[in-house]
Amino acid sequence: MTLLYYDPVLMEHNTGDHPECAARLMPVVRHLNFVALDSLCKRPAWQPASMQRVQLVHEKAYIQSVEAFAKQGGGNIDEDTVVSTRSYEVSLLAAGAVCDAVERVLGGEDKTAFCLVRPPGHHAMPDRAMGFCLFNNVAIGAMVATQELGIQRVLIIDFDVHHGNGTQAMFWKNGQIAYYSMHRAPFYPYTGAADETGAEAGLGTTMNVPVTFGTPRAQQLEQFSSSLSEFADRIAPQLILVSAGFDSHRADPVGNLGLETEDFATITRTILKIAEQHTGGKLVSVLEGGYNPNALAECVELHIEELLGRE
Repeated sequence: MTLLYYDPVLMEHNTGDHPECAARLMPVVRHLNFVALDSLCKRPAWQPASMQRVQLVHEKAYIQSVEAFAKQGGGNIDEDTVVSTRSYEVSLLAAGAVCDAVERVLGGEDKTAFCLVRPPGHHAMPDRAMGFCLFNNVAIGAMVATQELGIQRVLIIDFDVHHGNGTQAMFWKNGQIAYYSMHRAPFYPYTGAADETGAEAGLGTTMNVPVTFGTPRAQQLEQFSSSLSEFADRIAPQLILVSAGFDSHRADPVGNLGLETEDFATITRTILKIAEQHTGGKLVSVLEGGYNPNALAECVELHIEELLGRE
């Protein structure tokens, strides 16, 4: 089985008609129920992330500012990111799902997990919100693995159409947590050049693969497979975390790199093969982008089917 994390409370991060809204997840949840995929997964209960865990990657003053902003009624915490009265609680619950998944996967309860959570996280910086993101869910999970659970090497794989600048910044000098991103460029947030590879203890532990809009799908998939395989061989991870963004789908209104739904099954198989080679199959995947609800539902279905198929 695969661990599947979802809770209706995640809908209470109310962003109105923003692209990252509750309505983007409801078709996914309904579709997984319709095709009975949710019943094939184990559905754990979990707790919100503690302040101590969120502080592994975010400054305490920033965390407190998000809480205070939400209590005051919310609004735009930056030009792209909306906060409502329950956003702080929902964000802690989303981060907590990743922490719980990491604990369970490393504890041997299951090999794979998918966290169907919001808000997304990979743009969130240590000291500020950015790009729809409040707390960096994947980054918090990676630090729990290394700081609490004895893992020496984690690989974060990010296939969102946007570069995960927050994740990269957090681990730029970290020799234990490696970051791989394939993303559209030039494009928001205008980071993630191929020559950005880390510094100090983290030198060589960042790999960016920028892709120009219009690059053929087959070329993108081949480049993803070959570059990621080479990078993973060098890193030799003990755990893989995935920032699973489906906004490079051709029908996505925010991103788009021309990919079709079935391409995300290929991407997932590539990642699973690498997990089997290096981590004994241990993999935790976390939703990032994907703003066409129907396309997102189809992509998530294939992603989970692949996770289940490798059990």
